Amino acid sequence: MNYSEHRNRLRALMAGSKCLSPASVYDPLSARVAEAVGFEIGMLAGSVASNTTLAAPDLIVLTLTEFADQIRRIMRASKLSLVVDADHGYGNALNVMRTIQELEYAGVSALSIEDTALPTPFGQAEGKESLISIAEGVGKLRAAVAARRDPSLVIAGRTSALRIEGVEGTVTRAKAYAATGVDAIFIVGLQTLAQLEAIHAAVKLPIIVGSAPASLKREDLAARGARILLQGHQPVAAAVKALHETYAHLFRGGAPADLKSKLASAQEMEQLTDGESYRKWQQEYLR
Repeated sequence: MNYSEHRNRLRALMAGSKCLSPASVYDPLSARVAEAVGFEIGMLAGSVASNTTLAAPDLIVLTLTEFADQIRRIMRASKLSLVVDADHGYGNALNVMRTIQELEYAGVSALSIEDTALPTPFGQAEGKESLISIAEGVGKLRAAVAARRDPSLVIAGRTSALRIEGVEGTVTRAKAYAATGVDAIFIVGLQTLAQLEAIHAAVKLPIIVGSAPASLKREDLAARGARILLQGHQPVAAAVKALHETYAHLFRGGAPADLKSKLASAQEMEQLTDGESYRKWQQEYLR
């Protein structure tokens, strides 16, 4: 399938002047709901994929195959331009090349490769992060760009340096990563506009912000090069809470009819699952 239309839509956003937030999605049905609301950009985080595919925490136990399979399912059912967090590329630079190939063919519009040392190295204190060297990060991103086949696919170099090396270290890494030919810089741990200004002044690439304090206004981020602002993954937590409440009600002997106001209607489910098309195919091919 040709996903260039999805990717070019995202590239138009990255080339624009606004900062938008994608819908955090986790499966084909959630992607359909996001589209029904009006979202054109979706986000599948590695943490969300691990939570929903394995019911496991974000500790890099999800495999590339599992991640790519979930992306294929989402893109089979969705027209979203899907941004994904490809973690550390599932290994070294050669593994990064394989990651680019698999996720490009799965249908992503953009992906990021980060410089956090993952999985957590032996002996590292819980909750503490460390970074790979700039040289290794550059090698991974050069490999990513070389592995890309569709030039419309967006590749972002992601850095967690703000939390570890401060602004100066982040600027150094961002400049080195930008020189590899990536299309965007993804920064984690942003706290102030001054930090963003310094990074934007150093690299003339679109910036993806992996969350920011509520005090930082979207228009101020946009004026400093931010084109995508992630807002967390509340839809997953909301779905878990809704499931828990529904199961608990039924387990306690509550009547299904009492849940009506909290449920999607039969008509909504029909639309989300494309029931009309399936009935048409039944009529055409099963008679």
